[in-house]
Amino acid sequence: MSTVHLSLEEGHALAMKCLQANGCDEANAKAVSDRMLQAEGDLCHSHGLFRLPWYCKGVRSGRANGKAKPTVEQLAPAVIRVNGDGGYAPLGQDVAHKALVPCARQNGIAAVAFVNMFHIAAMWPETERLAMEGLCAFAFTASYPYVAPAGGTKPLYGTNPMGFAWPRKDAPPMVFDQASSSMARGEIQIHARDGHDVPETAGIGPDGEATTDPNVVLKGAQLGFGGYKGASLAMMVELLCGPLIGDFLSIESQADDGGEGGPPKGGELILALDPAKFGDPDGFMAHGEKLFEAILAQEGTRLPGQRRFANRARTPAEGFDIPQSLHDEILSLM
Repeated sequence: MSTVHLSLEEGHALAMKCLQANGCDEANAKAVSDRMLQAEGDLCHSHGLFRLPWYCKGVRSGRANGKAKPTVEQLAPAVIRVNGDGGYAPLGQDVAHKALVPCARQNGIAAVAFVNMFHIAAMWPETERLAMEGLCAFAFTASYPYVAPAGGTKPLYGTNPMGFAWPRKDAPPMVFDQASSSMARGEIQIHARDGHDVPETAGIGPDGEATTDPNVVLKGAQLGFGGYKGASLAMMVELLCGPLIGDFLSIESQADDGGEGGPPKGGELILALDPAKFGDPDGFMAHGEKLFEAILAQEGTRLPGQRRFANRARTPAEGFDIPQSLHDEILSLM
């Protein structure tokens, strides 16, 4: 497969130019570009420039607000609502972070209900950023209905990812970000693009048939990881990011899309806990390290996020590659 090599700066400039050409103002374009290039810097290509055409389509269709100005409302002492003004999540998350950190420090725990926005980015950045402030963090969001419920054959839940981050003293935070589906949607799409099979656990065809063909899965339904266990977590995320905070279920987001095929509109729930308020302010971090040391003592293990941090240290000098076809598609959007 033919590829194009880019530096992180070149990738960022390309994304900025494309987003602004399609209707984003500078603030929104920068927030989205920052997030995509953070993913490319971590060599997580499924959440990097691969998503740029989708971002552009949302703005060009008029569904996503490329000039969004997110606003903050305090609903309770430890509950904040951020209205994304119909824009993309990264800019609203900057606003949410500034409100969430002092709220968590004051109360010991705080939540952000992030509504009226489009979230198609990776989830580790918002939790990692909170862990860098010494907080323990969770994040949840839904998507379009791609995943069948346990025992079912038709899409109902989103891939519904969740993120978690734990602060560390002399090392980057321990961070994971995973879908409740067996594979992230973007990973299946990349397998289809590149002509690779997926595991049989990834999904089923339109009639419920087993398959390893990613194109058939994309026409059928994805499956939760671990069978009913992943499906139950997907259902939990639906409730946390829909009914709890007053935003869309995945099936409602699809209805709102009206066949446009743009990014899903919905909500995100972010929770931040200040360990200093939970009874062991001086020892919690060392206690956590005891667990991490035990994990790493076993041959073949690594902590979640370690590979991304290692990639992040290399890519500023080494850059990254994207398929020529994606580069051509991006250029055609400008």
